[in-house]
Amino acid sequence: MFSKLYLVLGALFAGLSVVFSAAFAHLPAFTQGVPVMVQTALNQQQFHALGLMLVGLALYKRRSCPWLLAAGGLLLLGMVFFSFNIYARQLLDFDAFRTLVPWGGGAWIVAWPVAAIGFTRR
Repeated sequence: MFSKLYLVLGALFAGLSVVFSAAFAHLPAFTQGVPVMVQTALNQQQFHALGLMLVGLALYKRRSCPWLLAAGGLLLLGMVFFSFNIYARQLLDFDAFRTLVPWGGGAWIVAWPVAAIGFTRR
């Protein structure tokens, strides 16, 4: 179940990053160019969406690996806390969850060694 979920969400988030990139390039709010912080959020979203699909593929082989399940969850958490939070701040001037941005980055940092452990488990 989670393998398909991670594969589908990873593909959707990867596609969404392309949509966001195109939209941000044409928004009147970004006539001076896309801010570095937003570009970083886009790059990180693209990279970690691929990582989520990688975890989904690995889970397809190892259906019940708790390490891979946790890695996928952390990748999703990072996507919401980091990338989507930055988009909301820049586009909607919604700053209520600003303190979650570092937690999103931290979730991504932890996700990769957790995934590595999961990849080595049988």
